[in-house]
This record gives sequence, structure tokens and C-alpha cells, in this order.
Amino acid sequence: MSANAVESFVARIMAISVNALQGIIRIAVIVALAYVVVKLVRATLSRFETFLIRSTSYDETYPGAAAKRIKTLSSVLWTISSGLLWFVVVLITLSQIGVNIGPILAGAGVVGLAVGFGAQHLVRDLVSGFFLLLENQIRVGDMAIVNGTGGVVESVTFRTVALRDQAGVVHVFPNGSITTLANATMNWSAYVIDVTVSYNEDTDRVIDIMRRVADDMRKESEYGRAMIEPIEIYGVDNFTEVAVMIKARFKTQPAQQNTIGREYRRRLKKAFDSEGVALANVPRRAATRSAAPVAPA
Repeated sequence: MSANAVESFVARIMAISVNALQGIIRIAVIVALAYVVVKLVRATLSRFETFLIRSTSYDETYPGAAAKRIKTLSSVLWTISSGLLWFVVVLITLSQIGVNIGPILAGAGVVGLAVGFGAQHLVRDLVSGFFLLLENQIRVGDMAIVNGTGGVVESVTFRTVALRDQAGVVHVFPNGSITTLANATMNWSAYVIDVTVSYNEDTDRVIDIMRRVADDMRKESEYGRAMIEPIEIYGVDNFTEVAVMIKARFKTQPAQQNTIGREYRRRLKKAFDSEGVALANVPRRAATRSAAPVAPA
């Protein structure tokens, strides 16, 4: 009996040792495969990131904006993919050493559900921010209107968008709360001008002067680089009690519309004065000024 017991004990030890060795080998193979997959995913994301940066940087008004957006997206995709992969590896490793992973999966599901309910606004902001960056709806340096507030985009993250208006006030919007978004500098910008002249003026003559002033500006390198096309003069757009309105538009490089439009108005006023063109005598309205926000003491 003693000899049989020893043989049985040795046989059990050998079986346990073989099973443990096989488990260690399987775990090592799984970890090695996971490491290789992680390296492949990282290399693929890096190459894809480089390709996207090169293909989108040529039309960027603000150097580095495309690279920053693409690197942010790539970082998030890398974090999610690597985290999921190693989570699966841990579960497989635990199953190899005899741990029942069923309760772990159930507990992870309950925890994830609780976190989802508790941080639903944060999750909504992150998801909205992800698609905001993925679809390239807005970039740093763009002139945009978010929920009725206009300004220059100072930062775009997965959680918020920050605008700085002309008064220097920074407005921060959680991405999940953005209901309306207008981008005034996507690919190109436009400056629309309404010229109101007296009924006594010849509209064809006025249009010729407008076109001549715009053509002179295009010939100058300082302004010609920003003007994509010659001025578009739509013609007589409206009649009022005291004026004829002529509408025109400039297509400019992104964020250059105000520079071109203001210079054009200055030159057009001088041209009208020298040509004797009378602008309409539009009755002035009392100007109202809203009180500037006062910083708390």
C-alpha cells in the first residue's frame, strides 16, 4: 500500500507538473502573440497617421492643426485597441490557470453599466468629440459659430471646444451640448458686401467701378494671394425707399475675408468720391451698445 501510495502521489505530481508546464507554455505563447499583434497595430497606426498628415497638411491654413487632430485620434484608437487586447489576454491567462472568468465578466459588465449611468454626460461629450475630430468639422484657428456664439477656435479636445470672441472672452462648450455649429473658414471663406447708391446713379457705371477696384487689389501680391477668384457681382439685389442695393462677394483664403473686405470698402469709398458716385442717404439709427460683462471682484 505504501508503494502504491507513493506511485500515485508521484503520478499526480507529474500530471500537475505537466499540466502546469503546458499552461505556462500556452500563456507564454498567448503573451508573445499579443505582443506581436500590439507591435503590428502600433506600426499600422503610425503609418496610417503619417499618411493622413501628409495628405491633409497641404490645405491647412494653420500649420500643425491637421497633425494635432490626427495624432489625437490615433492616440485614442491606440489606447482603446491595446487596452481591449490586453484585457482579453488577461482573461485567457486566468482561464489557463483554472480561474472561472464567468463572474469576472459579469462583474465587469455591472461595473461598466454603473459607470455608464454615472458618467453619461462625460461619455456623450467624448463620443461627440471623437466624431467632431474624425469628420474634421472644426479645427484650431477656424472662425466658427457654436450655439450662436462666434469666435476663433482656440482648442478642440474630445471633451470641449473653446472659442475666443472679438472681446477676448473665451467660451468653452462641452461637445455633447453643441447643437449648432457653423464653420466660416472651411476650405475657403467669403465676404459679402452690399453697396447702396442713390437712385440717380447709373448702376452699370457703379458695377464697373466696383469691379475695377477689386481687379486692382488682385494685382497686388499682398491681397492677390488671399483672393481666390475675381469679385462676383450679382447685380442689383434690392430696392429701398432711398437706395438701390448692389450685392457682391469675394472668395478668399480661409480667415482672410475680413482683411480683404475692409480694404476693399476703404478703396471703394475713395473711388466713389473721385468718380462722384453718391451713396444713398440712409437715415441713421440710434446705436445701442450692450454692457460689457464685469468680472466678479
